[in-house]
Amino acid sequence: MTITRRAALTTGAALPLAALVPAHLAAQTATPTPEAPAMPLHHSFPLGSMRITVLLAGRSPSDNPHGTFGLNASEEEFVALSRENFIPSDRAMGNFCPVVVEAGNAVILFDTGLNPEGLKAALASAGMGPETIRTVVITHMHGDHIGGLSADGALTFPDVDLVTGKAEMAHWSQAGNETFEAKVRPFIDDFRLLEDGEEVVPGIRAMLVPGHTPGHMAFMLTEDGGQRLMLTADTANHYVWSLARPEWEVRFDMDKPLAIESRKKVLAMLAEERIPFIGHHMPFPAVGYVAKTEDGYRFMPETYQFELAAE
Repeated sequence: MTITRRAALTTGAALPLAALVPAHLAAQTATPTPEAPAMPLHHSFPLGSMRITVLLAGRSPSDNPHGTFGLNASEEEFVALSRENFIPSDRAMGNFCPVVVEAGNAVILFDTGLNPEGLKAALASAGMGPETIRTVVITHMHGDHIGGLSADGALTFPDVDLVTGKAEMAHWSQAGNETFEAKVRPFIDDFRLLEDGEEVVPGIRAMLVPGHTPGHMAFMLTEDGGQRLMLTADTANHYVWSLARPEWEVRFDMDKPLAIESRKKVLAMLAEERIPFIGHHMPFPAVGYVAKTEDGYRFMPETYQFELAAE
């Protein structure tokens, strides 16, 4: 399948906004002023024989981030860490970043963002459409990951294979969650269910990383030459508060002790093995590395590493 791409977003396009804000990230959405420059909605780079495209499917500012991150930290600790990292302690900006992976003939979308409109706009900026996608993988069933999957009982994608984790589906199919019932339930019998360690396609392996949700999954990409990249989904949801203090509780981690254990395990692996990663809520384009510090980790944004590796 040949896919054309535009190198950059056309000047007049505006950033799609989070019209459907999930309950676990309830926040006020902001509309860019007419004078605001358009933001790019995609970022593509090679990973050996694979091609990775990160989509910016929406952004959402929020107040009182300490009500979400660092629940077991004092206000003084939260303010101090925020100040050390030059970010406000009373405001945060959420990014929603699905990922397209092209591996051979496979074109796989990981998560679908908040709503179909934001997802479609980001795909279009990359020269893609819903018809381009052949497989949709859902890492977990929170609203900002399944919101773009469907609308009014119709799939956003005309012809796709649907994949998610077995443990995740088992939980949410019994949870009575309104968003799941609207977005996923009509297609529940069409999903292929993965166990820990199984592959989506050769070179893309599921890793059960529970805690945020019971069956939350990350995915390790390994291309033919051995290069690796991990899609961490919501293992760590903020580039400072989740990395610098992985032991801080996060409001929407359903099993907080287990989520902390999973976060520490994944961050340690990424740092020790120097594996790049993409986090769904990292600052766009959401690609970077994890560096060990004295008492936690720090996010190191990717700059030109993949470009040079491709030469």
